[in-house]
Amino acid sequence: MILLAITPGLGFDRGRWLPVLHSGVDGFLIREKELSLRTLLDAVRWCQDTAPEVSLWVAGRLDVAVTAGCGLHAPEAHPDVEPGLVPLSRPLHGEDQWKLRNKADQLLISPVFPSPGKGEPWGPERLHQFLDGLPDSGPRLHALGGVDPSNAPLIRHPRLAGIAAIRPFWEQDPARTVARFREA
Repeated sequence: MILLAITPGLGFDRGRWLPVLHSGVDGFLIREKELSLRTLLDAVRWCQDTAPEVSLWVAGRLDVAVTAGCGLHAPEAHPDVEPGLVPLSRPLHGEDQWKLRNKADQLLISPVFPSPGKGEPWGPERLHQFLDGLPDSGPRLHALGGVDPSNAPLIRHPRLAGIAAIRPFWEQDPARTVARFREA
């Protein structure tokens, strides 16, 4: 299972980010809307230097993704991105978005469980029905929204590559959280 940690939107803080980067996560999505271009680029480069084995993504900033050579997570209202320019991640909030987004490298299916301010959750049954109908190939799929080690077993599926999360990695010991996800 691929584990993608998403930053909590509290700014670039090396002291808080380091334990998460070194916790055993496979990916790290920097979602820091308030950072200046320079600070965001510094944060990306620091992450690349600090944890080169971790797949790095930046939210909403194509210029930073291209400059730093990392992936771009293009949020809902982001303009289309030229195929192949950078590794591309997109949100998937409903089944109807599949046809428009299935050429991305990664899709974050959200929210799977209740999550503050994120709308009606998919739930395990709807998620499994959707995943059952997909081809074996296509973008890497991650479940996002309210997923933690206690409920992750409910959504296991051969087509689901992993979990993307914020709170489990930032509100608890991140290394322990990784171990609990992997044990689940």
